[in-house]
Amino acid sequence: MRHFVKGNPDLCIGCRTCMIACVVAHEGRRIFEIDPDGYDFNPKLHMVKTAKISIPVQCKHCENPACLAVCPVNCIKVIDDAVVIDQTQCIGCKSCVEACPFGAIDMIAQVGTSQADGSKRVVANKCDLCVGTGDGPSCVRVCPTQALTLVDEDKMKEVVNEKRVESAKASTYIFEAKEEQ
Repeated sequence: MRHFVKGNPDLCIGCRTCMIACVVAHEGRRIFEIDPDGYDFNPKLHMVKTAKISIPVQCKHCENPACLAVCPVNCIKVIDDAVVIDQTQCIGCKSCVEACPFGAIDMIAQVGTSQADGSKRVVANKCDLCVGTGDGPSCVRVCPTQALTLVDEDKMKEVVNEKRVESAKASTYIFEAKEEQ
């Protein structure tokens, strides 16, 4: 089973600390030393914030990723149980954006590169669980309210077992209620 980050909207305060941690994990601390107007801030997750809810939306690292299946240049791969986009190979066709059922992929202008016609080079961008950083997802580590959790196989088994117990309890209640009638 692939890992993924799950957000709890009851705990999320919409502070966007996860977004900053994501950029720092992938770009390094140099983002604090450069002109903000000369840098494109491109976290690999999106914050949804409304009057009633706030929660980051990010890739679920599907077992059978639709984005991987539709990529015409095979720049989307599974590395260390994470679905990862090789942005150097991406042609910016947007097929993965259309295929993702969660809206977790967006297109970004890649800093420091351009197309043959001089326009900015645009590539797909999404959560990669901070593969290659060595510390796991930065967003989970820095969340001040612990609204983000890394779900792994053990955690998933625990959740499934809890749901089965609740289902059994509900079935027992329904059965007992029918017997009393």
